[in-house]
Amino acid sequence: MSESLSKFSNPFKVKIQIITSLLFAVMIIACKNEQKESEGTSQADSVAASASLIPVRSNFQDTIDGKPTDLYVLKNKNNLQLAITNYGGRFVSLLVPDKNGKLVDVIVGFKSVQDYVNSTEPYFGATIGRVGNRVAKGKFKLDGKEYTLATNNGQNTLHGGDKGFQDVVWDARQVSDQVLELNYLSKDMEEGFPGNLDVKVTYTLTDSNEVKMEYVATTDKKTIVNLTNHAFFNLNGEGSGSILNHLLYINANQYTPVDSTLIPFGKHEPVKGTPFDFTEPTAIGARINDRNTELKNQNIQLKNGLGYDHNFVLNKTGKDDMTLAATVTGDKSGIIMEVWTEEPGLQFYSGNFMQSQNTFKSGVKDDLRTAFCLETQHFPDSPNQPGFPSIVLDKGQEYQTTSVYKFSVK
Repeated sequence: MSESLSKFSNPFKVKIQIITSLLFAVMIIACKNEQKESEGTSQADSVAASASLIPVRSNFQDTIDGKPTDLYVLKNKNNLQLAITNYGGRFVSLLVPDKNGKLVDVIVGFKSVQDYVNSTEPYFGATIGRVGNRVAKGKFKLDGKEYTLATNNGQNTLHGGDKGFQDVVWDARQVSDQVLELNYLSKDMEEGFPGNLDVKVTYTLTDSNEVKMEYVATTDKKTIVNLTNHAFFNLNGEGSGSILNHLLYINANQYTPVDSTLIPFGKHEPVKGTPFDFTEPTAIGARINDRNTELKNQNIQLKNGLGYDHNFVLNKTGKDDMTLAATVTGDKSGIIMEVWTEEPGLQFYSGNFMQSQNTFKSGVKDDLRTAFCLETQHFPDSPNQPGFPSIVLDKGQEYQTTSVYKFSVK
């Protein structure tokens, strides 16, 4: 007897098979719908969580020096979000997923533009210029002419003087969801620097989870330029406590030791055998209070900086190559930050001057060493140190440099 005739001869069996097939199909559809609902809920929760972490835009809409301030949010396809205010070109927050997929704000900052104006620490998150880091005694020479700057850091000039780029309102243009352009014209003799300096900084949040920082400047008169970003990071998240257990790697066999006012002596010294050796990943706090008498010179350096506040001479393969300058890993979050740069130096600052005098957007104070900075740069006091890479920019030349913060998880 054929198979088809057999089926027709047992109609009850056929009905059972049909009912079973229908029930199985219904179960598959239900499971798929449940999965979609779950994914939708997860995505909704993620969006809601990120929205709650982004600062309120209206808190940054103000007028300073007659110019409007605002908050700009960049987003990539991976839900990373970077908030920037054009007051000082500051990074206000940066949301990055940790090892559990939870969004963490890795930048310490304030909840309003007026909090930045009134802060006792002027550099939180800021774009720095005209000259990042220190100029000894506020003086330098160009073509035999001496220029005098404001001395705002003891006897020295720090980060551009009394009113550096951190205190100006930049012209902002959000090119796309992932790109923000900032422009500022620093006029001739502003803060004592010669030349009208036209500056453009482009901040891009890439789909490779990079914050790309592109600096361009031109001048109509010979001047000096050293631009950088002064974001304060805690990879465990703002308000999570000390950064001393973060693991730090710095791609530098040498650093530039400093005097008691943090001005370099003009020489390079090896990091090997000193607390400045981060050529293998090491906890930031492992040697920050080192008092070994055999390391007398290095102990003096830690004393001078009240910890780490030093320039590292990067191991570069070529003059303008992008180099991996440093890698930091959050001990609790598993978040990894890589720093890439075309610059020859990197200033590592371990939050030594944080004094619990300001309240961050999360409600916590800026306690000692609860954030760190890694500032890509030319070396401190370069105009007065003939052995250091030059930061002189001539009329008709274009200053151009790029640095990147790249994020991943362990």
